[in-house]
Amino acid sequence: MPRPADVETVPYDSPYDQSARRGGGAGGGRPASSIRPSAEPEFPGCRPFRLTKEDVEAFEGRFEYWSADTETAWKMCEPTSRTHEQPSQRLAALGQVIAAVRGAPIECYGSMDLILRNERGEKWRILQADQVAYLYPGRARLPVHGLVIGEHDLPDVVVEVDHTTDVRRGKLGLYEAWGFPEVWVDIPDQTAPSRPAGRTPGLAIHLLDGDRFRTTNVSRAFPGWTAAEIHAAMNERLPSAATTRVLERVGRTLGARDGTCPDDTPWLRRQRAEGRAAGHAEGRATGHVEGRTAGHAEGRLEGFVEGRAELLNVVVRRTLASRGISNDVTLDPADLAGLTDEHVMDALLECRDTADFRARLRYRRRRPGCSLTDRASRSSTERGRGRPLDPGVR
Repeated sequence: MPRPADVETVPYDSPYDQSARRGGGAGGGRPASSIRPSAEPEFPGCRPFRLTKEDVEAFEGRFEYWSADTETAWKMCEPTSRTHEQPSQRLAALGQVIAAVRGAPIECYGSMDLILRNERGEKWRILQADQVAYLYPGRARLPVHGLVIGEHDLPDVVVEVDHTTDVRRGKLGLYEAWGFPEVWVDIPDQTAPSRPAGRTPGLAIHLLDGDRFRTTNVSRAFPGWTAAEIHAAMNERLPSAATTRVLERVGRTLGARDGTCPDDTPWLRRQRAEGRAAGHAEGRATGHVEGRTAGHAEGRLEGFVEGRAELLNVVVRRTLASRGISNDVTLDPADLAGLTDEHVMDALLECRDTADFRARLRYRRRRPGCSLTDRASRSSTERGRGRPLDPGVR
């Protein structure tokens, strides 16, 4: 897909070398008291609960925001759902495709504590993002646990999913005040009755200019990737041909800027070499154009199947880890045969543990016409009696 003619060009500075993004003390040297949003934050679609300074240290649940002043945290009223999780989790897989074409890694770390300390070094404010992405993880000063403003490098992109919330009235102002360079706010295509009025599906890109956000239609971190293209990629059920072309375009643009190429990605270099070798060998053996074409096609198909398995394994491990489930899982192409990405995501979001995850994949492969929802409804009585969803599947 050609780059749209009306896309705004946004300059991009070298990553992780600006004092505003890292420095001594909160906010790169500024006193914590000066890093405040212009208005008191609000959290539509969320409910407050008490969380003391002592308890927050060991708290393992999710929340949107925590303040030490009131010892109050805010969490979403609606339970975690696939509609909320898919856009942010999908970015991790999309980023891996871009990284492969670019020839250099891109890392997404999922939901992460973003911590602002006070002058005494105590936790003062905490945000939890839906997704964070680093385009140069090898150069970044990364946290082991929570990211501390002024101590660690800020991510190149933060993603917030507004399924039943509205970050414009709370979290967005905090991201701006704390100096985050780029924030994507996605409203999923799948709607909900509890979604705030006037929130229509789409994605907004907020770029930090000076100390204020401005809204634009193109990413600065991912050059040429438009808001409409990002929203489509994060919300479609399966990656479309148009999205694949866009990801390749963005990856090649990044590679041209950084002096890298697809052959700098080991597995892709191997697959490309195998595809070329297969095509050349068959072409020489037959002496026909058809033979060369078939050889190339077979090599590309084999590379796609293996590449898909590698990308899905990234999504599987990170999603299981974000849910507190052991992520010691590796799927090979044979495990994914007959399964769509949607089948895998359904199993990830519904499973109780890794064994249950694999069982759900096997069940879906053996019964392609039966949805997991139908299965769950049909087995509700068994579940209430403590029996597995499908005896004999494991």
